[in-house]
Amino acid sequence: MNTLLDAVRTGRCDRVTTLITPLTDSERRAHLPELTALRREIRSWDWSRRWDAESTLRALHLAGAACHTGPAAAASWIAARDLREVRPHDTAPLVALLAARDRAWRADVAHRLAARTATVEDDYPLIRALLQGTGAPAPTTDGFVQAWARATTTGTTTAPAGRRPHPRPRPLRVALREDPYTAELVPHLFRTAEPAPALTWYDDPRTPGRWPAELAHLAAEGTVARHTLLTGSINRLLRGGRTAHLAFYTDLLDVLDPTTDERAEHTADWIALAADAPSPTAARAQQTLTALFEAGRLPAGHLADMSTAVLFRPEKKLVRAQLVLLGKALRRDAADRFTLLPATAAAFGHTDTALQDKALKLVAAHLRPDDDALRADLAFEAEQLGPALRRTAAALLGAIADPDGGTGPDGYEETLPTVPAHRPLTTAGRSVAETVELVAALAKSNAPTAEETETALDLLVRHAHQDRTALAAALLPALADRYWAGRDTGLADPAHLSVTELLAAAVLGRLAPADLSPNRPVGGRGYGQNCIHDALQRVTTARAREAALRVLTDPLPFLLATPTRDCGTLEPHDLIGRLTAYGRQGIAPAPTDFAQALLRVRRDPQAAGAAAALATPEGRRLADWLTTGPAATPHTRHVTDQDRGPRNWWGAERETVRRIVLELPEHPIVQQEFPAVFHPLGRPRTGTPHCWHWRGQELAHLAVLPQDRETQAVWLLPELTECAIAEDRGAGEVLSRLAELGGPAGPALHLAVATALGARHAEDRLAAVDALLVLAARGELDTALLGRDLAELLGLGTVKPNRLADAARTAAATGAYATTWAALAVALPAVLTDGPARGAGELLAVAADCVEHCGAGGPLPEGLAEAAARKGTSQLATQARRLQAALNVTTG
Repeated sequence: MNTLLDAVRTGRCDRVTTLITPLTDSERRAHLPELTALRREIRSWDWSRRWDAESTLRALHLAGAACHTGPAAAASWIAARDLREVRPHDTAPLVALLAARDRAWRADVAHRLAARTATVEDDYPLIRALLQGTGAPAPTTDGFVQAWARATTTGTTTAPAGRRPHPRPRPLRVALREDPYTAELVPHLFRTAEPAPALTWYDDPRTPGRWPAELAHLAAEGTVARHTLLTGSINRLLRGGRTAHLAFYTDLLDVLDPTTDERAEHTADWIALAADAPSPTAARAQQTLTALFEAGRLPAGHLADMSTAVLFRPEKKLVRAQLVLLGKALRRDAADRFTLLPATAAAFGHTDTALQDKALKLVAAHLRPDDDALRADLAFEAEQLGPALRRTAAALLGAIADPDGGTGPDGYEETLPTVPAHRPLTTAGRSVAETVELVAALAKSNAPTAEETETALDLLVRHAHQDRTALAAALLPALADRYWAGRDTGLADPAHLSVTELLAAAVLGRLAPADLSPNRPVGGRGYGQNCIHDALQRVTTARAREAALRVLTDPLPFLLATPTRDCGTLEPHDLIGRLTAYGRQGIAPAPTDFAQALLRVRRDPQAAGAAAALATPEGRRLADWLTTGPAATPHTRHVTDQDRGPRNWWGAERETVRRIVLELPEHPIVQQEFPAVFHPLGRPRTGTPHCWHWRGQELAHLAVLPQDRETQAVWLLPELTECAIAEDRGAGEVLSRLAELGGPAGPALHLAVATALGARHAEDRLAAVDALLVLAARGELDTALLGRDLAELLGLGTVKPNRLADAARTAAATGAYATTWAALAVALPAVLTDGPARGAGELLAVAADCVEHCGAGGPLPEGLAEAAARKGTSQLATQARRLQAALNVTTG
């Protein structure tokens, strides 16, 4: 009878300790096979039995750790995941069993446990206990250092040998003083990838008992070298990272309050931080360098290096402070102008023309008449200035290339992107191997594109018509991992398959024709019947089910609705050619496939004659469809109030926001002549704020109506509005693709673009700029209509001036200055009248930049003269005067 194994099975940890203690190493190793077998047996127990066997697992953990005589094996057993969940928090029995091991063995195990990132924090008390009395250095892994900081902060550090553990947590200062590893581990606090979370547990870094204050105290008493803390903090800041992660190190530097000599020792480091660190850290570095300048410890060369870097940053506050510092330096010693003025010229390329103007005035104030060589260098840099300032610089510095900046009716040329070209979507002639490869990839894809899906569907239909048996033989190995592909699993349920899987399952004979009947309801992948995305998905699914049924009953040679190009558009001549081929073979078109083809075909009245000549019902329907003309989808528009957020428990009213809502009327043709699955697309629909659907398929849904941008813009507007007034994101990507489709670019699409230009997140605003430029490049952008929409949205608060300014600045920077100004000229009165809106100055700055570049003329926007007449140097007044001057120069 094995007494030790019985003790383990019964969960008697005290008995395990008694039995193992007197054993030799060889006797302990002799028990390992049966302990390992028990561990393997427990893994096969179900969860209910394992729950009842917690005591057995604890005893097994203790026995296995003590019986392993190799440090690597012992550490692996101690840290085992299957034993960790039931381990006791009290490590005393295990420590007692391992205490007889030699010091090197215990230190080795401790260091191996400390190297396990996932478990080091839980094992910290055990690691400390194993290290006691070994004389070994402390582990310096990130996990151990962070666990040490946490334990020291909470006052639960293991007490030194010979002392009883403290009955209550100790203050941080006491814990640091009594810990033998303090001097050894403090330098490693600055070397971890991320700061130990415990370091940041403070409100005021100078409060006693908090890490910054206590580290400064350690330096003051000599436990840790002050130089170690200063250098460690600066080096950690130089490594970079998130602002929140760097705050501790800047706070520690503030508490340490470096002397002038200590700051001067790291001058190059401060300059590097001012150049590249996150804004708060760069500001601290700039302040430190300013203090060195005030103390006379910052040479002109270093100041020039610093200025060149800081003036390149986008933060206006940092650039403004740097120009002030340069002004002080130039007034202190005029001889430094040869070093400092070229550095000042770095601000000539800043996006803010007010800062460009400030830098140019600084140059004008300190440049002397005989500085010919310096003037030539500055003239070269002045080419970065805006058009208005370039003329001023030409008068000051002499010859400047293109002093007018290319403005005026003859000098300016609008730069617009190339109209996006759509790739042809070809399926004819592609092999079975290519088909199998594509289908296998799509079966595992969560968000296939419309191009990929349409290609796969048509290829499956084509090859199934030619030789279904050969196609099935090639598909089966590639889809062997799909649960529905095996013949021993029964027939598959169409409701659980993607559209590509539907066709593949039909080829493999894994679907029953009755389950694909048109009379069966078509399930979408959304959450509700009223969601437009669910309705679009149902159309795609219904067409795939129809094609799958024809594979099983009457195979089609190809699909009619396969797009001509990757955007989803179907050319009329392609559809006419396919209908002609159907007629020659005596094949009746599938209703859903033909209806989808009508929605995708580009309406070209000149092709109607060829369609009518087919002399078939489908040909006549196509001819009628082509001659109806691409008129803009009519819709009604109104502003509605909506409550946002839950009502507060104390009864406060919810926030009310105003939004523009578009409503679509009924589409009679879709309702009367199309299959039932298309009817939701033709029903009246209100732009409700939210709908719920599976995300990731919105881009693919665009291919259902690629020739009706207006209808899709109405459907998309609620999501774009949420991107502007809430935290939603991602709808801008759909808008940028929508702009590339066909059909009229009417008021709904313009309103969608205007709304997205004020989106909260930068990626959505950038996508809106892409949509705007695509429309402009195609000659479809009505800038007056866009400007009126922007004015209304600004008045409602849906679009914020600062966000619109960011989007407009991006659009203008591509070279579309005239286009951007044409829209802003109509929108500006909304932020200038009835009291200038917050952020109006930023929007005026972009407008002025556009006018200066393109030389646009026209009357002053309403409210601009009043804003320009304001006293003071606020951004609003300054930029209003700048815009007024630019327009007056142009019109004059």
